[in-house]
Amino acid sequence: MSESEKVAAALEAEPMDAASAIDEEDRLRPEFVARVLDAVEAGDDETARELVEPLHPADVADLIELAARDERDGLVKALAGIVDAEVLAEMNEHVRETLLDAMDPEQVADFAGQLESDDAVALIEDLDRDEQEAVLRAMEPDDRAAVEEALTYPEESAGRMMQRDLVAVPEHWKVGQVIDYLRSTDELPTDFWEVFVVDPGHHPVGTCKLSTIMRAPRTTPVAEVMASEQTLIPVDMDQEDVALRFQKYALVSAAVVDSEARLVGMITVDDVVHIIQEEAGEDVLLLSGAGEGDINEPIPLTVRRRLFWLVVNLGTAIVAASVVSLFQVEIGKYAVLAVLMPIVAGMGGNAGTQTLAVTVRAIATNQLTESNTLRTFGRELTIALANGISLGILIGIGVTLVFHNPLLGAVMGAAMVINNLAAGIGGIIVPVTLDRFRIDPAVSSAVFVTTLTDVTGFFSFLGLASLVGLGR
Repeated sequence: MSESEKVAAALEAEPMDAASAIDEEDRLRPEFVARVLDAVEAGDDETARELVEPLHPADVADLIELAARDERDGLVKALAGIVDAEVLAEMNEHVRETLLDAMDPEQVADFAGQLESDDAVALIEDLDRDEQEAVLRAMEPDDRAAVEEALTYPEESAGRMMQRDLVAVPEHWKVGQVIDYLRSTDELPTDFWEVFVVDPGHHPVGTCKLSTIMRAPRTTPVAEVMASEQTLIPVDMDQEDVALRFQKYALVSAAVVDSEARLVGMITVDDVVHIIQEEAGEDVLLLSGAGEGDINEPIPLTVRRRLFWLVVNLGTAIVAASVVSLFQVEIGKYAVLAVLMPIVAGMGGNAGTQTLAVTVRAIATNQLTESNTLRTFGRELTIALANGISLGILIGIGVTLVFHNPLLGAVMGAAMVINNLAAGIGGIIVPVTLDRFRIDPAVSSAVFVTTLTDVTGFFSFLGLASLVGLGR
């Protein structure tokens, strides 16, 4: 069957509904994606639209991301009207940026105007400066003012991610007034879970859950039913710290305040879920030097980010090689040393990576602070010593049996213990020290720890071998 006949046969098949398009892990099925793309390629936009229309906006965004780069323009054109503001808000930023570049500023402004203020900011913030200005000029004055204000705050801060549309009422109101206000006012956010109570200076003094308002008598003063204790988010707080507060205090939403403690916005848990996902993967990728690790990231940008750390690692490898060069005579006389020394360095690197991953995560989640650093250091040192002794005994016995040389086995075992201790010490001291100097430990810790374990591993093994005369 020719390719055109395959496409025709696919288009004649019964339409797939939204449920059958998604597998048990909430992913689009490959056959569904292929069928939509085949329909677009065959010029049958109507079939493509019928297939895609029942999908949730997040699934439509996934479909566009799964398409090859040269297929996306045709797919988006075929799905005109379906690819709306909500779909763009759910889309990967690199894919979205490519699509926005092909749109007129007026069209982008129209999409931004349909979104909550935080999603509108996310839509516009990655555009070039000239494109930003063109889009902002095309927006409604109120929407433009909100976005422009958000762009003055640092990236990845509460000010960037907060919604400016919220419900705030004065503390002297009664519950009945609040209910009437909610029913009669059109310009309220689409989704909210609590009402913020403010004083005459617009400083938040409490919150009322919607369930509390609905169950209280109309004549009850708001001040009597509101919760006075609340978690306030400074407008310049980093998004990672915002997520930690939501997690720690089980928040559904929280008020954002400016430098004068005035209410300027709110953050809801649905925004924080995205942040938690981003931050959880970010540290792992940074530890490996892989940058953002986004498969939709442009190739030249990915090459630059990865190449930088590969060059740095090349430098550290040269440092480790220079240690080995100090023992060329011993290695030349006893070649088995060259066979065994990578084992010591490699095992030390693995142990260091384990400790480093645990430490970086503990720092990121505020489990490791100045209050328990010393205790945590002792814990990791104990673990490193126990693992080092266990591995040292195991490899020592193995080397003795294979090479029939107990002295070589003892040197191998001792070097393994030393390097595991170095890995444990470096795996916690390096990230803690970087964090104290306000340097992200996830970015550069791995380079220092790997260098430490390589140098210590080579020097301890070859140094001990030279000391006991194995190379003579």
